[in-house]
Amino acid sequence: MFAPGTEVSQEAAGVAGAMLVPTRFVWPYGGRRVFLTGSFTRWSEYLPMSPVEGCPRVFQVICSLAPGLHQYKFYVDGEWKHDECQPSVTGNYGIVNTIYLTREPSPLPPLLSPRTPNSRMSMDVDNEAFQHVVAVSDGTVQDAALRISEADIKISRHRISGFLSAHTAYDLLPESGKVVALDVNLPVKQAFHILYEQGISVAPLWDSLSGRFVGVLSALDFILILRELGNHGSNLTEEELETHTISAWKEGKHQIYRQLDEHGRPVQGCIIHAGPYDSLKDVALKILQNKVSTVPIIHSTVQDGSFPQLLHLASLSGILRCICRHFRHSSSSLPILQQPICKIPLGTWVPRIGDQSGRPLAMLRPNASLSLALSLLVQAEVSSIPIVDDNDSLVDTYSRSDITALAKDRIYAQIHLDEISIHQALQLGQDASSPNGFFNGQRCQMCLRTDPLQKVMEKLANPGVRRVIIVEAGSKRVEGIISLSDVIRFLLG
Repeated sequence: MFAPGTEVSQEAAGVAGAMLVPTRFVWPYGGRRVFLTGSFTRWSEYLPMSPVEGCPRVFQVICSLAPGLHQYKFYVDGEWKHDECQPSVTGNYGIVNTIYLTREPSPLPPLLSPRTPNSRMSMDVDNEAFQHVVAVSDGTVQDAALRISEADIKISRHRISGFLSAHTAYDLLPESGKVVALDVNLPVKQAFHILYEQGISVAPLWDSLSGRFVGVLSALDFILILRELGNHGSNLTEEELETHTISAWKEGKHQIYRQLDEHGRPVQGCIIHAGPYDSLKDVALKILQNKVSTVPIIHSTVQDGSFPQLLHLASLSGILRCICRHFRHSSSSLPILQQPICKIPLGTWVPRIGDQSGRPLAMLRPNASLSLALSLLVQAEVSSIPIVDDNDSLVDTYSRSDITALAKDRIYAQIHLDEISIHQALQLGQDASSPNGFFNGQRCQMCLRTDPLQKVMEKLANPGVRRVIIVEAGSKRVEGIISLSDVIRFLLG
């Protein structure tokens, strides 16, 4: 794919506020997915082209361009192509088509229609579709035609909400499987070794004295423990960690992070859980509102909740998988699914120059310390951090769940968080790859800003995937990140 270069449109100086010419590009040679890119997008944005009604082999898209010389190319089913019937030149990006626009567009043939399927035109200036002036501000086309319709969002959310309200947590239960729970009296060291061996990052906690589930142990707990061990003023030592129970850690955690009640005693939190008859919508809202990754599905035949049965660990991934499965063959009923993610208010994006409103996207270099990565995971309340090179191109990610690899053979006791880099920590994780395949999947799920929402949802519906990183085509420069919670929150409105 192309990387952004220095070759740009030869446009009139002072583009901001200039008059733009609505221009229609056409690819009449068929394909499944067709995109357009060019000097007018700095070769970094890929514009999806739509089939012409009645002519499924003809694709078109309308762009508003400044007067001047432009170069462009088509991306058809994963291959770069140019239209041999249109003017072309050989440049930095191979053979590309060219178009020159004057300030006053001359009359051109009408829009393609089912009656002209054999047209060889690859673009024309459309004077009929756009009769208004389009202005450019900071390089972004401000055109109502490019924005996602509020009506489409409302319709899609209504149908998704109806589906989630009509189905219960029972739909999340697999036909077969296991759920790992840990006793609160288990030593912390052993507990995290179990998480690593089982290839999981969270487990419910069982208190045999009360006969109830009382909480969860997660990778975040391991991160907090390792940071405590690295704190010279900490009362927790490596020797104590050998016998330190989960229950003792949870009580100490309340003291350390000042989770105390009005009498100065540790807050006795109750486990956040759901029942099998709760709707999928209620389960999703419970996960989002409490900022947790999973919610145990617990069932009891006794009214007071005694003798509980742990059925499943519900996650946003499982709920999204239900949505994708239900609407897979009726995606047209959800108009937003085919919208490119760059047109949807979704995820966290690298702020544009001069943009002070966006939330900054946390990224680190491979040589940054593991201590810095863990601090960022905790303070920014994120589950993963993109690891980028000096050009901000994606090379890896570091996630909360990666920390459990350090439980293997007590690696955590042999390193210093300030002295080991993220790159070295990831290598340790790969060397100690989980026997259950926890680290064997694709670490970095990526997408382009022009990818449709449906494609992103299908990626996030895969087990173990919690975020998709948006990269620039070719350079893999990070442009943003979309998490599971971002998608579910957007779908629910």
